[in-house]
Amino acid sequence: MSSISPYGPYRAADGQVFLGVQNDREWAVLCQDILGQPGLTADERFATNPARLANDDELTLIIESVLQSWPADEAAARLETAGIANARLRTPAEFAAHPQLAARNRWREVATPAGPVRALLPPATVPGREAAMGAVPALGEHTAAILAEFGLDSAPGGSG
Repeated sequence: MSSISPYGPYRAADGQVFLGVQNDREWAVLCQDILGQPGLTADERFATNPARLANDDELTLIIESVLQSWPADEAAARLETAGIANARLRTPAEFAAHPQLAARNRWREVATPAGPVRALLPPATVPGREAAMGAVPALGEHTAAILAEFGLDSAPGGSG
């Protein structure tokens, strides 16, 4: 459970934006510059962080009523300009299509029993050394070798 409010994912017009208000100064900025409701800072339901936590469901409705009028990228840009911590929450398809993955040459092709597929390099890289990106094994392809390492028989009815 969060100890600050607002904090979490909020719906925008075409996706979600994660935001976190960390102090009363940021709360005032969010109310004025993003929500267009500076009076919320004096509203007893939202004037303090404990009050915002207690009324988080109601606050979420207020925030989403504004953010849903903007595409997620625009909402994130506005939050960034206002100095409010935020991030886009992306679907797996949006993540895979992110232009930085191609720009940073993070994709590799690997073989699978069903044909080649795109795969991402591991997140950690070692300068001057390409990560091992071997083929995806077929189901059961390595079973006998693994069982043999444990001294087990892979034959049906064997000790394994």
